[in-house]
Amino acid sequence: MAKKTAKTYHHGDLREALIRAGRTILEKEGVGALTLRACARKAGVSHAAPQHHFAGINDLLADIAATGFEDFVRSLDKAAAHAPSPVERLKAMGHGYVAFARERPAVYQLMFGVAAPLASERLQAAKMAAWKQLANLVSEAAGPDDKEAKAMQVWSAVHGFSMLAISQRLPPMVNIPQALKRVVDGLVPAIGSQP
Repeated sequence: MAKKTAKTYHHGDLREALIRAGRTILEKEGVGALTLRACARKAGVSHAAPQHHFAGINDLLADIAATGFEDFVRSLDKAAAHAPSPVERLKAMGHGYVAFARERPAVYQLMFGVAAPLASERLQAAKMAAWKQLANLVSEAAGPDDKEAKAMQVWSAVHGFSMLAISQRLPPMVNIPQALKRVVDGLVPAIGSQP
């Protein structure tokens, strides 16, 4: 019997193992290093194995982006969990949003900024869960009228701030935590929060 190496694949869910391998490569080496072969190598399987689960690299990227959105929703729930009111939860979620982007810039940029359009059922469901999370909290904090427009206003502000921060486009004299606090605090009166 042949001796198995440490890289031999033993897990029962190859698709998820390839997604995890892809996220590791993305976070350490960037999207340019992400190929189906590189993921197979990282997962310890043959270079042909990913073809049983992904038609091409964009399919894998879509599922990696979906896992990013899934993590994102959990992270924002955690950030807002102990805030005492909807307005305070919204503020905490704004801070959590930017923290997620700064802690996982490669995944965040894949979620929101890849040039090629990514699509999968999992990605669509994960995007919708993130949108509903925001829209529902905005509705709680500012009332149900125009909740989509208000949610878009909140999202635009924290997304724009996140992109400026992770791309290092903010002026060097900007204190990121202080600036973020002002942006998030400014959202509350802008969307007309409920008392």
